[in-house]
Amino acid sequence: MLRYALLFFILAIIAAALGFSGIAGTAAMIAKVLLLFFLLALAVSVILHWRSGPPV
Repeated sequence: MLRYALLFFILAIIAAALGFSGIAGTAAMIAKVLLLFFLLALAVSVILHWRSGPPV
């Protein structure tokens, strides 16, 4: 998922450099949403790992 966020971020930068503001804005928004989902999934994973305790 992080790979898709980075892909859309790069797409947004390229589109902005070429003057396609609508496409750049959409790609940047998608990248932000995917990055937030990734960070949320990472936080949940870390919390669940810490709560599980040491392996037996």
